[in-house]
Amino acid sequence: MKSIFWRLIGLLFFLILALVLFLPSTPLRTGLPAFWGKNLPKIVLGLDLQGGTHLVLDVDLEKAIENYTQRLAGEAGGILKEKDGTFTGEVKRVGSDSIAVRYSGPEEKSRITKIIGDNLPVFAKPKDSGTELLFTLTENETDRIKEWSTSQALETIRNRIDKFGVTEPLIQKQGAREIVIQLPGLKDPKRAIALIGKTAVLEFKLVSTEGDVEKAVNEGIVPAADELVYQKVVDKATGALTRIPYLVKKETLLTGDLLTDARLAIDTQYNEPYVSITFNSVGAKRFDTITAGNVGQRLAIILDGNLYSAPRINERISGGRAQITGSFTYEEAKDLAIVLRAGALPAPVEVIQNVTVGPTLGKDSIEAGIKAATIGGILVVIFMIVYYRLSGLIADIAMCLNILMLLGAMAWFNATLTLPGIAGIILTIGIGVDSNVLIFERIKEELRAGRTVRSAINTGYDNAWWSIVDAHVTTLITAAVLFQFGSGPIKGFAVSLSLGILINLFTALVGTKVLLDLLSQKFKLKRLSI
Repeated sequence: MKSIFWRLIGLLFFLILALVLFLPSTPLRTGLPAFWGKNLPKIVLGLDLQGGTHLVLDVDLEKAIENYTQRLAGEAGGILKEKDGTFTGEVKRVGSDSIAVRYSGPEEKSRITKIIGDNLPVFAKPKDSGTELLFTLTENETDRIKEWSTSQALETIRNRIDKFGVTEPLIQKQGAREIVIQLPGLKDPKRAIALIGKTAVLEFKLVSTEGDVEKAVNEGIVPAADELVYQKVVDKATGALTRIPYLVKKETLLTGDLLTDARLAIDTQYNEPYVSITFNSVGAKRFDTITAGNVGQRLAIILDGNLYSAPRINERISGGRAQITGSFTYEEAKDLAIVLRAGALPAPVEVIQNVTVGPTLGKDSIEAGIKAATIGGILVVIFMIVYYRLSGLIADIAMCLNILMLLGAMAWFNATLTLPGIAGIILTIGIGVDSNVLIFERIKEELRAGRTVRSAINTGYDNAWWSIVDAHVTTLITAAVLFQFGSGPIKGFAVSLSLGILINLFTALVGTKVLLDLLSQKFKLKRLSI
């Protein structure tokens, strides 16, 4: 009896713990004490249950290779000037994956070939046009950049969404160039799409004082060293959008990859939001040099081709700090800080699928899942009672314990519940009953052999033990494989199934056993209703 007492205590403890964990995830949470309902982890409903946004993005891999080659052209020019003091030629990008280096004679051609080959082995053997050497990226390097670009875009988008505050987002690769994003419960998909899709290439350039802005806008006359950009200004009173043209130097003095931080701040004088940025040590030195050498000129701050502000450099700025202003709203400044802090995308992304799942569909899905689980559960309960009588009732009690403990465990792990997850719970009901059917049939065999009730129960459980464990372990292995290689909904199914299997081992081998032991020993049963 002492053993039965402690097993009962253990069973009650896990039941109470499951209820404590599960109740905050139910509508009853409104009646719970504040410390209970708010502080404990909860079951999170997936996209198919609570609604939200489903996006599929396409990464522009061709543009990624083009951007990479452009950076290599600049790097190659710097290396050639450093390694060959007499080099005065031109280095430029040709096409999307090649750079052309102009040379003046055979000796310089040989030096260029060796320097580029030694320092930039990503290029294949160059082709000679007579005045230029054409260096093309190797096929392996092109493939590496494509794979890296998709993976880097995935991580950058993940960082942005994490800072955006969406609960349990699903972000994963699909094929070679697509990224699937699911944002459960998102109420503002347009803002999320704008945040995710920003390339976030931040550039600092000097405003040109040589060209004529009016001629550039009206006649298309832009000096060779300049480019035309626009600043968007929104009138806060009327909401009217004005585009102000600027001529800026093509040369980029500083880029956003040297940032270490970007934060939303409020101007105490005008009570307007702005973005405060901080450079790393390299960026701080470069910013110091830029401001020291260009006092009196205007420094344009450009993000993804749009000019945000062009403040005048009044003095040398040390310390590596700057501000981006631009008549922002609070949300715009906050989102700009997020994309700058999370890093730039390696290439533009395009939304090729945008599906918003409404809350009505989510409610219908929940009701359908609950209805299926309820009907299935009731049918199983009736069958077990009709076929196995009192023992069947005990198995039904164990099944209810199994479901409660499973939901409590999912709440503990802050798991995401999806429709496939509900299917996993329903499957767990069947597995739990199957275990008890196996045990009861073993007990019936022992009773037919003439054993006493108590002996038949003990022998029946002993004989069924390894069969049940084997069946559960093989199913658990399958669930583990599904979790490892499956996508979001499949993982939800694998999680609920895995937890259900582990808990079922406890309820089937301990829960029903302790109740049958209690009946057989306390009431001295001569016959077992089974």
